[in-house]
Amino acid sequence: MSHAVPVRFRLDGLSCGACAGRAEQALAAAPGVSSARVSLATQTAEVAGGTPADWSAALAEAGYPARSTRVILQVEGMHCGSCAARVTRALEAVPGTVTASVNPVSGRAVAEILDGATDPQALAAASRDAGYPARPAGADAPPSAAAEAKAGGALARDLAVAAALSLPVVLLAMGGHMIPALHRWIGQAVGQEVNWALQFALTTAVLAGPGRGFHRRGWPGLIRGRPDMDALVALGTGAAWAYSTVVLFLPGLLPAAARDVYFEAAAVIVTLILAGRWLEARARGRTGAAIARLGGLRPETAQRLRPDGTEEALPLEAVLAGDLLRVRPGGRLPVDGVVTRGTSPVDESMLTGEPLPVEKGPGAQVTGGTVNGTGTLVIRATAVGAETVLARIIAMVEAAQGARLPIQALVNRVTLWFVPAILAIAAVTVLAWLVLGPEPRLVHALVAGVAVLIVACPCAMGLATPVSIMVGTGRAAGLGVLFRRGDALQSLAGARIVAFDKTGTLTEGRPELTAIHCTGIWRAETLLPLVAAAEQGSEHPLARAIRAAHEGPLPALEAFEALPGRGLRATVAGHEIRAGNRALLGAVPQELAGPVAAAEARGESVMLVAVDGAVAGALALADRPKPDTASALTRLRGEGLRLVMVTGDSAAAAGAVAAGLGIAEIHAGLQPGDKRAVIETLKAEGRTVFVGDGINDAPALAAADVGLALGTGTDVAMESADVVLVSGSLAGVASALEISRATLRNIRQNLAWAFGYNIALIPVAAGALYPFGGPLLSPVLAAGAMSLSSVFVLANALRLRRAAGGPGRRGGSRGGQGRRGA
Repeated sequence: MSHAVPVRFRLDGLSCGACAGRAEQALAAAPGVSSARVSLATQTAEVAGGTPADWSAALAEAGYPARSTRVILQVEGMHCGSCAARVTRALEAVPGTVTASVNPVSGRAVAEILDGATDPQALAAASRDAGYPARPAGADAPPSAAAEAKAGGALARDLAVAAALSLPVVLLAMGGHMIPALHRWIGQAVGQEVNWALQFALTTAVLAGPGRGFHRRGWPGLIRGRPDMDALVALGTGAAWAYSTVVLFLPGLLPAAARDVYFEAAAVIVTLILAGRWLEARARGRTGAAIARLGGLRPETAQRLRPDGTEEALPLEAVLAGDLLRVRPGGRLPVDGVVTRGTSPVDESMLTGEPLPVEKGPGAQVTGGTVNGTGTLVIRATAVGAETVLARIIAMVEAAQGARLPIQALVNRVTLWFVPAILAIAAVTVLAWLVLGPEPRLVHALVAGVAVLIVACPCAMGLATPVSIMVGTGRAAGLGVLFRRGDALQSLAGARIVAFDKTGTLTEGRPELTAIHCTGIWRAETLLPLVAAAEQGSEHPLARAIRAAHEGPLPALEAFEALPGRGLRATVAGHEIRAGNRALLGAVPQELAGPVAAAEARGESVMLVAVDGAVAGALALADRPKPDTASALTRLRGEGLRLVMVTGDSAAAAGAVAAGLGIAEIHAGLQPGDKRAVIETLKAEGRTVFVGDGINDAPALAAADVGLALGTGTDVAMESADVVLVSGSLAGVASALEISRATLRNIRQNLAWAFGYNIALIPVAAGALYPFGGPLLSPVLAAGAMSLSSVFVLANALRLRRAAGGPGRRGGSRGGQGRRGA
């Protein structure tokens, strides 16, 4: 939304007057900007005109990004898509809001705001002014199960009361049509006026009790010109009640043919809609099961060791980084940490999908939420609270579940204007019946108008997309696939090409040193210690293999520099060491050409080593494909995808691995920038997915239409990716694709039903079939149909809980922590 009033916010990257000038020029050139001023002293910008999204894009391209914050709100009172659309529009109207996404299913709104321009309280106030009370919520604090159960219990109580009060009304009004004896008894024992008076009393109790929420929320929205579903219900039931009350107490105001009451319609409509909302609430609870299961993996307390060796139990939120914690057999690890004492097998299946426990001892990394085995461990906490792996996983799942897919933009625009359009259709319907309809015209006009109002509530349309997103991303999380960006769920469905890094992605990332070939005076026993010492500064899989191959003390490492995509430069015991690929060291010396070519023909990786500027040798390392790589690639081929290898390794080594996996297209010997260029080229040929794990993969992950990073890879890779595969198993790629396609298919089914339902039933409710001998749709039947349409959408979305999970999905392999990757 364009802001004519100047908005002030903070920037990053300003270091001189020239920086401020360039940032100011970039802002001034953004669409719609009327004025822009950047201050180096305060590191802020002040802009009028245009939109925050355009400002952010312009500044990011110029290299001076706007600082932004992600805000989560818990919003109350949303029942349909038009509610969510109004909250979205209210949040986007707050100066400084870049984007806003609202999920009516979870009741959560996620907004990105420019730092210094606004704050969470301003967003909450905007939502409240729109008629939907809101409060800031923590990113790791989803609505508690207790709160959801309380809301569901309140709905159940309201439904029970409404049903108990409505049943006598139905019997008094319609029982005589079904049971002649009851009709005679009512006529003799009660009489029509008393009958109607009883219906009036009971229906008024329904509207004032269980149904008061519809009127409390609906009428203010109608008065403010922002009607929603509650306004339709309030208007429909209020019209039926008011008309019937006039018939009962002021019959002289109406012609004799029009003197009939419709109290049962008002009472039963409220009861049926409450029943639909209760069913929706139960189904929504099931859609959030993934978050609940993840949250349940965290223990509530931890056992902290005091300096004197005694223990104290404390709440999980009181644990601090550096605390020593004891974990007994069978207990869950409370936080991420490092084992300091004890050995025990740890079940990490929640992360890796591998059913076999992993033996942990002193120095081993452990993750909060995993399950300790038969031994007692003492761990030192390294990450607590929102910094733990489990908390970050929960945050990613929540972000994806609250995302707004591109397909939802159209739905939001439609639902925003849908309710006003229905009010107009209802008004035209009433007018048409009053002018053109047969007697009793007023009765027909009332029945048709109320039926249109009730049948057209846009619940199903509003639920169609978010409920499918919630269930789909929840199912993906259960399979170890985390969508960091919700729109990746839609982009992935259209993928045509999948490109893979090699080392640590297609292969295990746990290579072994197979041979050392030396030149001149060098020998394996003198060269290996120098290289192993140099590799102490690296976390690359090849580095770990070289260190593991050397036994005994290492020379001193005096300096180290990682060269992503090429290798490293280090100083060891006074010698300058360079170790890496041809991009770092150039051509292979003649005396090493034969052994290097033979090693690469076997699919082995070759590391060239130079000491003090002269090539001293080559190290050959073998890295096997992951056990489930072949089956995962078979699943992807079955989906009609084109598979490509994009690697920094040599063409010979890459070709040997690719041949064994059936990958025909190979791009080898690439630097990080080259990988990005290859992905850009592939994107021009079809929607491209890139799968990688190392720092050198980050540019390609960011450039791809969808980037998938292995959870066993580097933080840089995961931050650059749209989707994270927690286990490191490539089976997750196929699962992600299958879930993406199933979710988009489910959304289309829901939208087809929701729009088709309204297109079909609104004319019927308006009485379009009546001139041709067809029926008028009863408002009661309209309420039932409307409630069932929402339940259908929810039930259809819940089918996604069985999506994907094809062959090999549980066989997650622990890849290496690739820093430079091939």
